[in-house]
Amino acid sequence: MNDHFAPTQRFLVLHDYGMGGLWWWVHARSVREVRETFAEVQVVETQETVEEAEGRHLEEVRVGGTSTPAGLADLRALREAQRGLDGFGALADREIVWLRRSWDEEDGEGRTLYLLEVGSDGRRLRQVERGPDGRGVRSDPDDWAFNPPLFDLFDPELVGMEIGEEEFEAAWRGARHVDEVEQEGQG
Repeated sequence: MNDHFAPTQRFLVLHDYGMGGLWWWVHARSVREVRETFAEVQVVETQETVEEAEGRHLEEVRVGGTSTPAGLADLRALREAQRGLDGFGALADREIVWLRRSWDEEDGEGRTLYLLEVGSDGRRLRQVERGPDGRGVRSDPDDWAFNPPLFDLFDPELVGMEIGEEEFEAAWRGARHVDEVEQEGQG
C-alpha cells in the first residue's frame, strides 16, 4: 500500500532505553512512516497505554515538520544517516530475525558471542551467550529482569550480523540453561 495518499494519524511513539523512555505524539500516515523516519522507536498501540498517555502533556510532532524535540531530533538524524546505506530496512518486515553479535569483555578477558532470536519489535525472544571458553548459556524473557528493544530492524548494520535459523537452533540445543549454570556455581 502506498502511504503517500493515506490520511495523517496521531501515533504514540516511545524510545525505550531500558530503565525508562521518551514519549511523543507523532503525526504520520502509518506506523511504517514513523519507523522509517525515526531510529530506535516503537509505536505503542495498546489501548490502555494510549489512554493513559492522553492525560499527559506530550510533545506533538509532524513527521514532515521542521521542528523536532531534542531527543527525537537525534533519532531522526540517526535514521537519515542510515537511510542511504546498503541494507537499510532489509530486515524491517521480518517477524523473526536471528543475529550474531560479539562484545568485548570490559575487563579485557575475552570476547562474548551472542546468538539472538529477535522479534519484529526489536526485543530478544531467546539468546545464547558463548563466553571466551566456547560454552553456551541459553536464556529467554523469563530469565531477564526487563527486555527493552535492543535492535532496530531498519538498521543496515544488522544485515551483516544475520545468521540462519538453523545455526541459532543448533546453538540453542547445545547450550545449557542459565539456571543450570547458576546452580553449578553455587554447588
